[in-house]
Amino acid sequence: MEGFHKQKQPASSSVIIGRQPVIEAIKSGRSIDKILFQKNISGESIGEIRKLAKEKNIPIQQVPQEKLHSMTRASHQGCIAIVALVDYLDLQQVIDHVVSKGEIPLFVMLDGITDVRNIGAIARSAVCCGAQAIVIPDKGVGALNEEAMKSSAGALEKIQVCRVNSLLKAIDDLHWNGIKVFTSAMDAEKKVFEVEFTEPSCVVMGGEEKGVQPYLLKAADAIFSIPMAGTFDSFNVSVATGIILYEAMKQRMHYP
Repeated sequence: MEGFHKQKQPASSSVIIGRQPVIEAIKSGRSIDKILFQKNISGESIGEIRKLAKEKNIPIQQVPQEKLHSMTRASHQGCIAIVALVDYLDLQQVIDHVVSKGEIPLFVMLDGITDVRNIGAIARSAVCCGAQAIVIPDKGVGALNEEAMKSSAGALEKIQVCRVNSLLKAIDDLHWNGIKVFTSAMDAEKKVFEVEFTEPSCVVMGGEEKGVQPYLLKAADAIFSIPMAGTFDSFNVSVATGIILYEAMKQRMHYP
């Protein structure tokens, strides 16, 4: 896809204040992290914002009026949008772009990872190991804020980020495009080095407390474990992701 690339975003987060400015920002294609509504707000323009946000997979959060007052002294009309620091891209467009370049897809999907430092570290490993995209849900994942950007050492500006409203539907889309979905579990018999990462792949990584959700585990093509020398609990999720992606890179570079 000619001209398909990430656009440079501001170095720090900013906000869009007021109903009409938020509508215009969404319509212009500006990347929005989330929209904050004052609780119990209503009105025709609010309905339009809700409709546009649903079309663009932009999360909406209901907050007390005091929260909005703390963010700006301007007349916010009960509505503030937080500008994203990265461009959120459509999953199918990213798949098409990667394939059109003659590359084998290697994606990472994040399920319930809320620590932004882990997200940044995962993005850094993903770029270093040749992954082309990170897939995140519109809710239940840490914000890609300044701390995440800093932890990624700039990697979040170099990798495609796809935000979807359903990880399960995203897995269906990956399968329709011939991309296998793999995930890890501590009790899985198959080991990470036994997985065939040379084929189009997406690795699902779950939060450290709950891991990957059961319905996503069920949808995966294979579940594997990472061997450990001792009996300690487990690897940190960003470290585990790095190990998995390095194995994928090693296989793709035909290392012994």
